[in-house]
Parts: sequence; structure tokens; C-alpha cells
Amino acid sequence: MKFKTLGCRLNTFETETIRSITEKNNLKDLILVNTCAVTQEATRNSKKYVRQLKRKDPNKKMVVTGCDVQIDPEKYENMNEVDIILGNSEKLCEATWKKIAHSKEKRQKFHKKHKDIGLLVSKNVPNFTNRSRAYLEIQNGCDHSCTFCIIPQGRGKSRSTPPHQILEKVKSFIDIGFKEIVLTGVDITAWGKDIGERKNLGELVELILRENPTLSRLRLSSLDISEIDEKLIRLFKKEHRLMPHLHLSLQSGNNMILKRMKRRHSREATVELCKELKEVRPELTFGADLIVGFPTENEEMFNDTLSLISECDITWLHIFPYSSRKGTPASRMPQVERETILQRSQRLRKSAAERKKIHFSNLVNKRISVLMETEFKGRSEDFAEIKVNQALEPGEIYHLTIDSFDSESLIASH
Repeated sequence: MKFKTLGCRLNTFETETIRSITEKNNLKDLILVNTCAVTQEATRNSKKYVRQLKRKDPNKKMVVTGCDVQIDPEKYENMNEVDIILGNSEKLCEATWKKIAHSKEKRQKFHKKHKDIGLLVSKNVPNFTNRSRAYLEIQNGCDHSCTFCIIPQGRGKSRSTPPHQILEKVKSFIDIGFKEIVLTGVDITAWGKDIGERKNLGELVELILRENPTLSRLRLSSLDISEIDEKLIRLFKKEHRLMPHLHLSLQSGNNMILKRMKRRHSREATVELCKELKEVRPELTFGADLIVGFPTENEEMFNDTLSLISECDITWLHIFPYSSRKGTPASRMPQVERETILQRSQRLRKSAAERKKIHFSNLVNKRISVLMETEFKGRSEDFAEIKVNQALEPGEIYHLTIDSFDSESLIASH
């Protein structure tokens, strides 16, 4: 069976869970494309890979799932290449895959509306055999209504994975031999709010680390800064197995744009949080998602975003030229010209390259811990890419000396 995953780490977790389910049920003559809907480009790429992969293997059945399929299943029903449509509620259900295995129907559809999507929890351990770190879904869905975002239509309401199920998966990953686990979801800072006694992410992180003393590294995926709790901040100070790398869902550095996005934080709150975290963990690095050219953004508003990069010492930037999604409130706002968006994106990327260069130069001649992803590439604790000139064992942690760097990576010796 062949797999193609687009989009987020949550999709990666779910694809590898599907791989485990299909291997157990001896499903081989299938292609699965796990789609993404976060931007128009993601939607185009999802359809492109469906066509490409089916063209290469016309005798295999094409299975499509993921957010783009959940939001607009009819689009995929109209594609001749598609044989089986799976909604996000059905893709981790083993019973669904057993039906697929025993069915002789040419076309099948398993799909619920987003309001009916339940918690996607599978007892199957994801098959991360080709990866150096394991991704673990702790939460799914989103209760917020950012004006640019279509993902709640693909993922439904926020649901938390119960703590005991998370601990079971963590133990399984450690037993397999993983040195690093990444907690992932749509909005992981919302974890626990739908569980009795309203738990929070800091409590979960503390529980995982306390119950698993042999786990070398625990990393967090993207966080909403309006919900980062005090316990989590304190853990960054005292628990060095919690990786010094935070990816923040910022989107803009201008308060008016943040308000029009219906984000729940301010520029001032962002600056204050980054300052506090740096004080408790000086080696911590920040990543951020930033949208360029959100409707009504003018030059002054954009400059607020540009200056936020240096003010908050952000090292890793994911820059998204604004992409209008049909049906969202932002799509009905006055749009910024495409050429202006592209020019501003280029300026932001230039600033991002400068920040990365500063960070890299500060690490030359230092000895750092590196988890190898392949024989010649790995990641530091702060998620910098590391290249080595001698083969090392993937999945193992080494202490390496940084000799130099290029535009994308640090270069190290053993």
C-alpha cells in the first residue's frame, strides 16, 4: 500500500495509524492520500497527488481522506481517479477498513458531517518505522472561529484524548525505541478542557515526564499563546527533557489585524510571553506561523509583524501568503492585492533568513545534542537541522560539535 500525507503533524500521526491498521488487515492494493485544506495551494496539491499516484498505479484503488475530503467530499466524488472516500471520523476506525477489505464495490463512501465527528482514538500504535521521532495525537478539533480558517469544518469541535490512553501510547513508543515524542493536535493548548476537573496541557506534560523517566525528549507542536498555562512555563525551567523549542500560532504582530482575525491574544501579550519564557529557559528558540496580506492589512500593519520577529527573537518562521477560503468571514473582507502580498512575503522571508543566520552563528564551536533523522541529518534540541559528514545511526542521540553552517543547516562533527 502506498501513502501520501499533506499538511500537519496530526495528519502524519493519522497516516501512520492507518498504515498500522491496513498492515494488520493485509490491505495492499490501495493508495491513500491524506489531504489538507489549510490553503488553496494545499487543496490543489491534494488533487494533484491523487491524479499523479493513480496514473502511476492505475490498478490500485485510490483512497482519499483528510480535511479537504471532509470539507468538500463532492469534489473528490467527481474525480474519476477516486475509488474510496473516507471522512475524518472514519479514517482511524478499524471497522471501516475491514469493510473496505471485504467489499467488492467499485466505489465506496464513508463520511459524516463535521458536527458529528467524534474523538479519533485508535488502539493501534502508529507505524513510525521510517521516522526518528513519534507523533502523538493528544487532541483534535477546534472550538474557535478565526475568520481566515476553514479547519474546524474539517476537524469538528475540540476533543481531548484521555490521559490513560496517552500514557499507553507513550509507553508503546518508548518500548519500540523512540527517543523523542512530539505531542500534536489541532489546538493542543485546549487539551483537558473537556475532561472532568478541567485539566491543562502543563498537567499532561508533567504527567508524561513523571511516568516515563526513560523518555529522552518531549516536544510540543504549535501552541496558542492565549492558553499557555503557568505550570507549562514552570516546566520549561525545571524539566530539560522538555525540548527548548516552541512553535507559536501568532499569525500577525498588529493588534487590529489580530482583532479582525478573531485571535485571542495581543501583540503585547506575545512580547511579554516570549520574554518570560526566555527568562526561565534562555536557550529556548521560538518558531511562529505568520500570515502575510490578511484582508485590510496596510504597510504600517505589516511593519508591526515584521518588527515582531526581532522583538520576540523568533528563529523559525512559517510564512503563509494569505489564502482566501470560501465560506470564511475573511473571504468577504477587502482583499490585499496579490502582488503586494508576494512582495511582503519576500521581505518577511529575508528577515527570517537573517534571524536564522544569527542563531546559527551563535552555535558555532558549541557541543550540542542531536537526534539523527537519517544517517547524515538530524535535529538539535531547539529543532535546528544538523548535517554531518559521516554516517550515524538514525533514531539515536549524539553529542556533536558545530563547525560551521550554511543557509539551511548547521554542520557538525562527531
